[in-house]
Amino acid sequence: MKFFETLGQKPWLTPDTGGTAAAIPLETDQLAAARIALRFVMTIVSVLFFLFIITFLSRSQYPDFQALAGAPWQPFTDTSRLWINTGFLALSSAAMQFGLISAQRNALRGAITGISAAVFFTLLFLLAQLYLWQYLQALGFYVGTNPANSYFYLLTAVHGLHLLGGLVVLANVVFRVWYDERPDTLAGPLQLCTTYWHFLLVVWLVLFALLSSKPETINTLAALCGF
Repeated sequence: MKFFETLGQKPWLTPDTGGTAAAIPLETDQLAAARIALRFVMTIVSVLFFLFIITFLSRSQYPDFQALAGAPWQPFTDTSRLWINTGFLALSSAAMQFGLISAQRNALRGAITGISAAVFFTLLFLLAQLYLWQYLQALGFYVGTNPANSYFYLLTAVHGLHLLGGLVVLANVVFRVWYDERPDTLAGPLQLCTTYWHFLLVVWLVLFALLSSKPETINTLAALCGF
């Protein structure tokens, strides 16, 4: 994808008249193109999840749909597990912000600490999501048992895949910066990755609110959408 390729390029280097590489400001055409690419990716992801949510609300009006919260036996009436997972993702987003601030101040040790913590908490979130899947299946909430179950697995899987994609991009950014021995250029690409992490946190909060909603809330949202 062009987004991956753009982040992997070295816009801070340009050949001079002697055939050597000279540093140029980080605000370059390549970095600007990466920003545009990121906005495009976030727009596409937003539209994707918006369509999923609309179909979720539409499907909720059929008799076989049973919300995952409301009754005592429903798994998300108690949202403690979802809050734990949310905490992991929020910590990863905060760590990314800390790493970005450190990189902008040329504090390399702080940037490394922030990025490492962000990766750690992101992986914890993904593992916690897998554990939540196992927990639901142990309770008998399988993919095909109920349309609400199917949407839960689908939405969390798609969200997790986007997080994994973010980890790949982040690893590529860090590798390229260290490979070129130019840690002072980390702030620009890291700002894009941090924005993406914050964006996925907001997406998860929306999914959390939707999936843990009681039937009355879901029906109200569906009515507002004309279903």
